[in-house]
Amino acid sequence: MGIGEIILFAISLLIMFVGIAGIIVPIIPSIPLIWLGAFLYALFTHFEKITWMVLLIFAMLTILSIVLENLGNVYGAKRFGATRWGIIGSVVGTGIGFYLGGPIGLILGPIVGTVIFELIGGKGYKGALKSGLGNFMGFLGSSVLKFIIGIAMIIIFSWKVFV
Repeated sequence: MGIGEIILFAISLLIMFVGIAGIIVPIIPSIPLIWLGAFLYALFTHFEKITWMVLLIFAMLTILSIVLENLGNVYGAKRFGATRWGIIGSVVGTGIGFYLGGPIGLILGPIVGTVIFELIGGKGYKGALKSGLGNFMGFLGSSVLKFIIGIAMIIIFSWKVFV
């Protein structure tokens, strides 16, 4: 492995670790950046170590992580008793949170939206707060799964490059 390939590997890993940071800072596209880092390495090394098959598997994991990310909050809220009002509030809260609060808004917006819309829908404070907690638990669960997927992709990438 020459110096150019080492630099390319380091740049790819840097991109991938920014992707891992995106799990915590939701405005950064987390797992898609990990895929991009692998793709750039594969492209510049003519797909010798990171093949199209590896990239396809990474693409499927990326799609899975996006699905988990989008369904996590809703699933958590539903598991904690959210009604249709709460689910609508989660979606509305995500949009408003993104525009008004950036990364923090993306975390708090769906929770607040769930609680407010549950209250509008006639649920009591205790039930609305429980639905909001479920929304947050879904966010945490999907974040943990995304982290596991991301780390697995980075480990596989590194293994394929060096073995």
